[in-house]
Amino acid sequence: MNSPKRLARIAGVLYLLVGIFGGFALGYVQPKMYVAGDAAATTGNVLANAGLLRLGVVSDLVNQTIFVLLALTLYVLLQHVHRSAARAMIVFVVLAAAISSLSAVFQFVGLRVATGAVDLSSLGTEGSNAMVLLLLDTQHYGVLAAQMFFGLWLVPLSYLTHRSGWFPKALALLLVVAAGCYLVDLFTAFLVPDLNQLIHTFIWIPCAAAEIWMVGYLLAVGVRNHKSPQPAENVPAAV
Repeated sequence: MNSPKRLARIAGVLYLLVGIFGGFALGYVQPKMYVAGDAAATTGNVLANAGLLRLGVVSDLVNQTIFVLLALTLYVLLQHVHRSAARAMIVFVVLAAAISSLSAVFQFVGLRVATGAVDLSSLGTEGSNAMVLLLLDTQHYGVLAAQMFFGLWLVPLSYLTHRSGWFPKALALLLVVAAGCYLVDLFTAFLVPDLNQLIHTFIWIPCAAAEIWMVGYLLAVGVRNHKSPQPAENVPAAV
């Protein structure tokens, strides 16, 4: 069990880093820059916090890289349970990371427009500010679109953790609930934005609880050592 425990704890460290870098880039930096519907305020925030925005973009790119490494580590740990589910997990993570990384580029280009590195003086101040808002709008909704895959990757992860016998069943169940909450938050944001504003804070509670529990379990316990993993019947147990 030493190797699985070591892999699980590596995954725990990577998962914790995803929370730190992602929380900084998307939970702290983005809200300081982006004011929905207000081009002048958004541009003013970008100009006043140019260095912070650059740091946030780099943090986001590092975050997505670590996210992919996390998926690969969990794949190595859990592929014996069901290889197709483990592969699906990686595909969802790669898609989420790709969309989020591209979205970060729009945020950086918004900074270039705001600082005059891209000359849009022909549009006037209002036109230039509107372009900054459009670029940060694109970043905002790009991250929101990536949330589809941030939710979906938890579904195969839940299945794999449940089938392995290495994790609490309640944790596997909560991961599925979190996946559903991510998707509900995404769909309501696009389809019923007024409703999303009412439920957004509450709907993120199961998501946070599931992922914090997963990180804590990987770091503190790794995997259970009293129960053998249960590979799916139609999947070979070894590579």
